[in-house]
Amino acid sequence: MSTFTQDPDTLGANVLSVALIGPEEARRREIALAVNGPQASVVREFRNYPELDDVPQIIEEGYNIIIIDLDSNQEQALDLVEHIGAHGSVTVMVYSASTDPELLVRCMRAGAREFLTQPFSQNALAEALVRASVRRPTSRVKKTAGRLLVFTGAKGGSGVTTIASNFAIALAQESGQSTLLLDLDLPLGAAALDLGITAPFSTVDAIHNINRLDSNFLGRLLIKHSTGLQVLSAPDKYSPVTISVETVEKLLTVARQDFDYVVVDAGSSAGAAYTTLLDAASTIYLVTQVSISELRNSNRLITEFFACRSTKVQIILNRFTPRSLVIDEESITKALTLPPAWKIPSDYPVVRQAQNSATPFVMGDSAIADIIRQMARVACGLPANSEKKKRFGLGLFG
Repeated sequence: MSTFTQDPDTLGANVLSVALIGPEEARRREIALAVNGPQASVVREFRNYPELDDVPQIIEEGYNIIIIDLDSNQEQALDLVEHIGAHGSVTVMVYSASTDPELLVRCMRAGAREFLTQPFSQNALAEALVRASVRRPTSRVKKTAGRLLVFTGAKGGSGVTTIASNFAIALAQESGQSTLLLDLDLPLGAAALDLGITAPFSTVDAIHNINRLDSNFLGRLLIKHSTGLQVLSAPDKYSPVTISVETVEKLLTVARQDFDYVVVDAGSSAGAAYTTLLDAASTIYLVTQVSISELRNSNRLITEFFACRSTKVQIILNRFTPRSLVIDEESITKALTLPPAWKIPSDYPVVRQAQNSATPFVMGDSAIADIIRQMARVACGLPANSEKKKRFGLGLFG
């Protein structure tokens, strides 16, 4: 039960609406007095911890902030924090007379954004409200979800990461639109290494905090490449992690809300959430090389996963050397059951130089850079560069 209720919509556009949850009245009144002001207004006070089943209804009421008393019943309060975080993007704050570091860590893991200690510091509270205001959703019409472009391989070492990372840079440059490279080749993804960047956070941080993942939280995990490409890299250290279907769906939803293009390095492992990733993709790039083992693996992947998604699959023949082919092109197409869309020529010196200098080869001028740029241009609806295509004699089939 609440002591009073005010419609959040009656507040001014810049005033944050706050709901307080605190069974102990004196503490609740203290924080209400501290919160009320030009930045925020308490519009509802709960005298008891709500039941977890009531959380969705509370979230629907549209509060910007929910502040919860920890000290009346710590375990019940933490359950409530976690449940609210799992069902909405509202900012959750907690307050306590304790300054126990272990309690602080538990609160943050449960999904609390701020930990307020009594007696309340006006400066600390004001800063917390400013941060909540930054996270506040705007009323603007949300744009159409960004396009998802997934790179996957028939076999480890086929070149998925090299192609995906260079393609992502080319796409950001050619399209002029916001682009994210998401490394889901876990636990050993190497996109950051190919791009020459060191990221303090990784995909694993997003997965471990999936219940509170939103636009602002994701933004804090990203690192920006010098070309403007944003990257959520795989971790530097070996970090085994299980990715559920729900986790992938949430991660992709948040990413596509903020970016026009999301490029995924899915590696060569078809995990539990693989079909979810493929279903959401606008285009699937299957990277393979011309060898018996890779063509066999490609055939198995196409049969198992891509047969019902063939209209959005583009096969890439990587390290392609037409003059030394043991398997002719007719046999390649027959083995794949789909015609290859792209041929990327073998150019070991260019790739080795790019890897040694941690400078993506697409930032330079070479035959393979030109093909990657053609791929990016086609992906964002621009015509491929026909002059260079003719010069190198490679590119989109047909």
